Amino acid sequence: MVLSPANKLRVFQLFFSDPGRSFYSGGDKVSGSVQLEAAQPCRVTGLRVTAGGCARVEHRGAKSRRSRSQEVEYLKYEEELRLEELLSRDSDGFFLLQPGKTYTWKFGFELPQPGRLVSSFKGKFGCVRYYACAILDRPSQHALRCEREFEVEEPLDVNRPDLLSPASASKQKKVTCMFIPDGQVSISAHIDRKGFCEGEDITINAKFENTCSRIVVPKAAIIAKHSYLADGHTKILCQKLSAVRGNHIISGMCDMWQGKTLRVPKLKPSLLGCDIIQVDYAIMIYLHIPGSEKLTLELPLVIGTIPFSGVGSRTSSMSSQAGSLSSCTSFPSPPPSYSNIHRDLRVDGPRTPLLYDYDGEENDDEEGGLFMRAPEMHYPPPPAYSEVDQDAVNPPQVVQVF
Repeated sequence: MVLSPANKLRVFQLFFSDPGRSFYSGGDKVSGSVQLEAAQPCRVTGLRVTAGGCARVEHRGAKSRRSRSQEVEYLKYEEELRLEELLSRDSDGFFLLQPGKTYTWKFGFELPQPGRLVSSFKGKFGCVRYYACAILDRPSQHALRCEREFEVEEPLDVNRPDLLSPASASKQKKVTCMFIPDGQVSISAHIDRKGFCEGEDITINAKFENTCSRIVVPKAAIIAKHSYLADGHTKILCQKLSAVRGNHIISGMCDMWQGKTLRVPKLKPSLLGCDIIQVDYAIMIYLHIPGSEKLTLELPLVIGTIPFSGVGSRTSSMSSQAGSLSSCTSFPSPPPSYSNIHRDLRVDGPRTPLLYDYDGEENDDEEGGLFMRAPEMHYPPPPAYSEVDQDAVNPPQVVQVF
């Protein structure tokens, strides 16, 4: 930092050796330097560098105005820089900074081994932060501090066997109308693995069945869940990050997703190993049911930093996928594809909404409602018709009788 003219120090700064580096990991060395420049002769007693890292949570209870906070420390380091290497002492034994000259001292420390740190994070009710701080002690004056943060990102390899294993689940719900049974809806879903990185496509295979009297809409979304723990109380925030949707399913029909893809957006990796902050992800697959709560199921998802290598048990993944889909033998066969219909069956003129497809999300991309009409039957044209004189084509034969 550059100090005010009233201060005897003109420059007091802390630099990292590699300012372009975006993050550090466990076991890396963090190095840098501290610079001092005096505007006029200045006496100092010591200069030290400290480094720290901690997770901190602070929030208020829903029914209490008292603030709750908790902190966990992951890094603590302190180094006393040797001023006598560059500075001389005055008659009182203090180190003397001469004006017009820049002094530089180097420092360095090693981060704990992998597995002992937690990745940097900043959320609404808590954070995990790391910093290096230079502290300059002066006689009969307050110490001056200069602080600079740095990022820590612990590697998370999605090629671990537990993250390469598939995940599947199924769920069903009975639908009622004014306490009268109205059929049921069900979901069965499967993904090939649990670990993904930014930019990868998640392949979803699912079956949806609708035996109620309403039109339902299948959807899927990546969900982030942040959990903050302080003084035994947990506050949870959930957010929908990206979503896809399928075709409407009318009563008595079912639908299948075979290879439906959902791309992973730019996300912070899953936060593992922190005692008071958790960052978890999941794929939520759900059916929007007009006039009733949606049917949802969640499949676990881990966002890593080391992407999928492509070397894995593809055969076992495919067999598990087949097993998952075949387990839903109670579902009727899928309906025929409507992709070959050459005409849009929606009303061409002004449309009257049958129901509105709204599930509480502000950024849904629906057109404002579902519309239905009786499909028009298109018969093939009759064969070309023309009158043909059969006598002209096949003239009568004259038989002479003798």
